[in-house]
Amino acid sequence: MSAGPVLEIRDLHCVYGRKIRALKGVSLEIGRGEIVALIGNNGAGKTTLLKTVAGQLKPERGQVLFEGRSMVGRASFEIVRQGIALVPEGRRIFPRLSVVENLEMGAYWRRGADLSREMAHVFELFPVLGKRRAQLGGTLSGGEQQMLAIGRAMMAAPRLLMLDEPSMGLAPIVVDRVFEIIERINREGVTVFLVEQNARRALSLAARAYVLETGLICGCGAACDLMADSSVQKAYLGL
Repeated sequence: MSAGPVLEIRDLHCVYGRKIRALKGVSLEIGRGEIVALIGNNGAGKTTLLKTVAGQLKPERGQVLFEGRSMVGRASFEIVRQGIALVPEGRRIFPRLSVVENLEMGAYWRRGADLSREMAHVFELFPVLGKRRAQLGGTLSGGEQQMLAIGRAMMAAPRLLMLDEPSMGLAPIVVDRVFEIIERINREGVTVFLVEQNARRALSLAARAYVLETGLICGCGAACDLMADSSVQKAYLGL
């Protein structure tokens, strides 16, 4: 296992759709045990970056290194097996599957394995899911679906958890709960890469952060320093 960064992205370029150049040379690092946030406006390329790390998009050029090993060209299921899990924007739970079946899908690559330990851990993190284990995912509230999406990712026992807009569409009290759980997951030893439109919440949770604008990193540093930066305040904090 590498002693360097858990995740290292080097000069990443990505084009998709109708030749949309979404990433234009992105480089960043995430150290073991960190919570690192990525903030930026809609269309900045945040989701594209996560999808590329997760193997859902192929970069035009550049490198994605996880624990020193290249992830470029690997299939998504292989990247999950390596230790990276993505909680996608919009949750993407399976509405016609039960809570337990949704969770089992998070560990599909471990088919036939005993998942009782991981399942118990998810129900400890999210007791409401334990009470709804037989309920169909599509009948859960928005907050419960977000918890289910995080729980599904945790079933893969990741060392790096990536979250794309986990607060989207949730009531403030539910957002508080979700961010408390993210912090707890990090304390348990999981490195967290957080993409979040709510820059204030993201910077309050993270140790470090990067700012992405139209496919380029335009700022980085300690989250508290970025919170105090006048240009960040004006562009992302509404001050």
